[in-house]
Amino acid sequence: MTIKYKNSFNFSGKIVLITGGASGIGKEFAYAFSECGAKVIIADIDIEKAELVTHELIRENRIAKPVRVDISSTKDIYRMVCSLVEEFGQIDILLNNAGVNIRKLAIEYNEDEWNRIIDINLKGAFFVAQEVAKKMMESGGGKIINTASDDAEIGHSTLSIYSASKAGLVSLTKVLAKEWAKYKINVNAIGPGYLLTELTKSLLSNKEKYDFILNEIPMGRLGTPEDIAGVALFLASRLSDYITGQTIYVEGGRLIH
Repeated sequence: MTIKYKNSFNFSGKIVLITGGASGIGKEFAYAFSECGAKVIIADIDIEKAELVTHELIRENRIAKPVRVDISSTKDIYRMVCSLVEEFGQIDILLNNAGVNIRKLAIEYNEDEWNRIIDINLKGAFFVAQEVAKKMMESGGGKIINTASDDAEIGHSTLSIYSASKAGLVSLTKVLAKEWAKYKINVNAIGPGYLLTELTKSLLSNKEKYDFILNEIPMGRLGTPEDIAGVALFLASRLSDYITGQTIYVEGGRLIH
């Protein structure tokens, strides 16, 4: 069937699940997809923030639902996915976005901090994708988009566990894409560079570090959540149907060698 290019970003009737959807990149995903007609599920451990975003969207005549989930808990993930499919019938697009970070030198981390970062950024992302994929297999396919990081490719000080979790997510994206392609499930990732979000606010408030980071970016600016949301819309659309297992880095040229 010939693609109608001008309609490619019309997601009317699509059910979009966004983990970590109450702030930062996830919040921008909610605005972007709801503006394009999708029903967005804003899943977050902070239900109050998720409800605030939902109310903002509803005031603009968009369709949104807040859901509390702790993605470090497989039981919580299972409960969430089953209840959403029971209510909406299916999940068409997963934006696997929830993540945390703790900045320390490698020698200073403890086991609890390792577990927290890995449990959310890698284990949680895997089991959310797994549960959603089971439902997508039953409904005929879908799109899964993982939020990775350019730190998967760069050995930055104070980011050892975070970088490992995101590098793992990049590799996981490839394997899931290969295994699930026969079910018409595309699995891709987006690797944001430095954005001004809650995760980076304290770091970027240091002028010396801010100037150093900016000097590393050929385009001379930090990224924005809108930069990331645009790529997510493309990867969720029919225009990306022949793309799977890829990580698209959105980082202003920082990875150019």
